[in-house]
Amino acid sequence: MEGNVSQLVGSFIAIAILLAVGIQVLGNAVQDCTSLPGNATAGWQGTCEIGQTQTIDAYGLLGIILIVIAAVAILFVVKLL
Repeated sequence: MEGNVSQLVGSFIAIAILLAVGIQVLGNAVQDCTSLPGNATAGWQGTCEIGQTQTIDAYGLLGIILIVIAAVAILFVVKLL
């Protein structure tokens, strides 16, 4: 039983690290919208800025999801003990 709990905790830590690194890398992989025609409120540049904002918000939501998964995993491990 103890070995299963250790494997579960180790797996969760590994997944959490991979997700955290992925969130940082993908969250910073946004396009430079200044080279596109238009301004920040209209044209291609405005569309790019809207998409960029939505992308950053989506990756921020992944952090919240990771916290929820961590809480569920902790409650599961406590229940096993």
